[in-house]
Amino acid sequence: MNHPAVDTVAAIVFAIALLHTFSARHFERLSHRFPRHAGLLHLLGEVEVVFGFWAIVLVLLLAFVVGPAAAIDYAESRNYTEPLFVFVVMVVAGSGPVLTAVRSLVDTAAARLPLPRALAVTWLGLGVVPLSGSLVTEPAAMTIAALTLAPLVFRRDVPERIKYLALGVLFVNISIGGTLTSYAAPPVLMVASAWNWDSAFMLQTFGWKAAAAVMLNATVATWLMRRSLRSDPMAAAPLPQPPLAVVMVHLAVLAMIVMLAHHPVAFLALFLLFLGFTQAYERHQSPLLVREALLVAFFLAGLVVLGGLQAWWLRPIVESLEPVALFFGALTLTAVTDNAALTYLGSLIPGISDEAKYMLVAGAVAGGGLTVIANAPNPAGVALLRRGFADESIGAGGLLLGALGPTVVAAAALLLL
Repeated sequence: MNHPAVDTVAAIVFAIALLHTFSARHFERLSHRFPRHAGLLHLLGEVEVVFGFWAIVLVLLLAFVVGPAAAIDYAESRNYTEPLFVFVVMVVAGSGPVLTAVRSLVDTAAARLPLPRALAVTWLGLGVVPLSGSLVTEPAAMTIAALTLAPLVFRRDVPERIKYLALGVLFVNISIGGTLTSYAAPPVLMVASAWNWDSAFMLQTFGWKAAAAVMLNATVATWLMRRSLRSDPMAAAPLPQPPLAVVMVHLAVLAMIVMLAHHPVAFLALFLLFLGFTQAYERHQSPLLVREALLVAFFLAGLVVLGGLQAWWLRPIVESLEPVALFFGALTLTAVTDNAALTYLGSLIPGISDEAKYMLVAGAVAGGGLTVIANAPNPAGVALLRRGFADESIGAGGLLLGALGPTVVAAAALLLL
């Protein structure tokens, strides 16, 4: 893509997509005012559709600028492993048998805490489950946490400010909670091989700081929400109680998909076998989250296409900043671009110092909860939780405000500890 107009067109479309993301809720409201065009307005109001939609627009524009063949070549040259993985892991992690196992573990742990059951489950969902993302990957942890918290916190009768606070804490904690290992958080994964960062290094350098911030965020948020959390989580619609063998198969498939996260042919083949298994034992299943997962994959694929042409303005910024400035620059830039794309650009800088490496990744993960596009698992949380918000839409401004406090805690832990 060496045509002089390509960078300009790509930047303009990316800026429009960002503005669309922040205004998606207005389209939802317009759909109620103009029922004749409600279908189109509702589609444009789906946050998960935004980047996929504008990615298609970008490819069409590129076809006019550089020709259809070059535009298709560019789209096909992008790496779609992450969108495919998030789709697969959302469906498997959100299946009834997996949620039954998780709910059993959460209920057992909640019963041992000296708290009302609703508070205990909320604290576990905001604190412990995000940390488990370091083992099962962040998208799986987001799916499990969202489905655990939905019947407690993300209900219509809970004040909007409480729900945005919980959402901000969840997104921030998921973003930093995956840094205890070198494979679970997308921004870490992008640099782990290039910089020789293994899981022992991550635990020693990032992990304990992130864990402290996660637990502090979860504790403060649960205390602030205590008056709104009066329902017993067992009042939620009961999940089917499948045989132990079925549960073990689902958990084994989830574990194998996580192990094969960088091999799309392998994990897609395993996923197809999983779909066959769920059909064979349909009586032990709950509806799979196929629609929600497809929307999230569409969003992330669009981000891959749009983000692939933004390096011309992002990379000079990253290269020009000193370590401390790089931390705050990464934290800010993460809000308007995927944090994994940001750290990937950093991995391409020759001779970058160890201090700058740490600051770049620390800033990128600390800012991963500020917007929907900041961290790859965030669209999954939006898809699963937005029905609990007014107009069934999550406002970008509300999310930003809800995430500010926990972001400050995460940034302070990673910068000062």
